[in-house]
Amino acid sequence: MTDPALALIEFDSIAAGILAGDAMVKTAPVARIVAGTVHPGKYLVLVSGDVAPVQEALRAGLAAGSGAVLDHVYLPGVHPDVPASIAAARRPDPIEALGIVETGSVAAAIQAADAGLKGAQVTLLELRLADGLGGKGLAFFTGSVTNVETAVSIACDAIDAIDDSGRLLNAVIIPQLHGEMAENLLDGSRFRQRARSL
Repeated sequence: MTDPALALIEFDSIAAGILAGDAMVKTAPVARIVAGTVHPGKYLVLVSGDVAPVQEALRAGLAAGSGAVLDHVYLPGVHPDVPASIAAARRPDPIEALGIVETGSVAAAIQAADAGLKGAQVTLLELRLADGLGGKGLAFFTGSVTNVETAVSIACDAIDAIDDSGRLLNAVIIPQLHGEMAENLLDGSRFRQRARSL
């Protein structure tokens, strides 16, 4: 995905999410729609494309699924690493300093990733969304200590600016990650996958 705008709506009802997704693509000619279930029983609808159609589709989705909307994000001029991280798993870049932003929703994690990338010279190591996280989101930034601190601060401010409470759960900065922790993290952040190597 390399479209200039991205919007995502997170629903607590699968039926309402499907209804809203249908309304979104019937309302505006978006370039792409990706929709489906995530744990724990949520439904996500992501659209991308030109700014005006994405904004119009978002409005239609919010109206159609209004009673079931948990959270949403709209990013005109989305940083290109955000959709790339949504589509792919992780980047195998070496870890310098590590910043982690933990959110209560998928939309907040996407918003945090975009803000952090735009505000500092960091790499988005991984953007984990919902599955295996009880619906939470995680954005992992790496780079120099100063840049990671800046990215995490900007990411947290972006979430706080529209916080309905519970969107920002935690944020940490590790100036120098131990080599064995870095190895674990670069290989995969899911415990069960790591435990298979025992």
